[in-house]
Amino acid sequence: MLDVIHLTRTFGQLTAVDDVTFTVPAGQMIGFVGGNGAGKTTTMRMIMGLLAPDSGQVNLNGRPITRSDRSRFGYMPEERGLYAKQPILSQLIYLAELKGMTRDSAAAEASGLMARFGLGDRLKDKLEKLSLGNQQRVQIAAAVMADPIGLILDEPFSGLDPKAVDEMAGLLAERASRGVPVLFSSHQLDLIDRLCDGLVILANGRVVAAGTKDDLESRGATKHRLVTDTDAGWVRDVPGLRVDAVDGGTALFEILVPGAGDDLLAQALQRGHVIEFTPVRPTLSEIYREVTA
Repeated sequence: MLDVIHLTRTFGQLTAVDDVTFTVPAGQMIGFVGGNGAGKTTTMRMIMGLLAPDSGQVNLNGRPITRSDRSRFGYMPEERGLYAKQPILSQLIYLAELKGMTRDSAAAEASGLMARFGLGDRLKDKLEKLSLGNQQRVQIAAAVMADPIGLILDEPFSGLDPKAVDEMAGLLAERASRGVPVLFSSHQLDLIDRLCDGLVILANGRVVAAGTKDDLESRGATKHRLVTDTDAGWVRDVPGLRVDAVDGGTALFEILVPGAGDDLLAQALQRGHVIEFTPVRPTLSEIYREVTA
């Protein structure tokens, strides 16, 4: 388990990360979400020891994280760290050796990963000869080699096509299934929704929401949708509701006063046939927009 505890970092007059606290449980994938400049990359750099916090600390399994611990993490930085003019296999072996693997073991794991990604015949090519998407595959492979005890990945899915996203997601899920805590940032909320056990939302350097998707959805206001076979414009005149939208026979609204929903349903039944009357939980995108507004 990885605990980020009250991390704060300033640059001059700018507080880039402000008292940030969250947990990445062992064996779970946590999405790290926020707009540009929200503080995600700075937080990740502090987790990895590349930036010193002004205050706060990072714990691993209940104790302060050490340099030795961090050396066993897989890290994918915002600035991709591979060498464009070096052959793929040789640099993957080199990076794995830095984490303690033998050369033969590193070569075997690197070859297996590249074969899995359809790059088994490109091992001797220089990285710059690959497409940007394939370079991203190699970068992720470098992060997951040598049985990392944690994964910190800054925008790992950026620029990948849907097939590559599925490949990388499967790889990360495998590592999580071994008990590895996985933290990755992304602007793709649909991807976070599909892959993650939980998420942390940052805005202006502060955590504005954190938890599982169900936790966050339950915090938002539950809206309701009414679908009838007649025009639903009359819903706007029903007291005790906040109407978000009306489109023909469909109305989306929030019930503000107990009993207002029952009154609306009774009126709808008097006016015609009710096709649907159901609660609608907020989407992840709606939650994000609400908490970062």
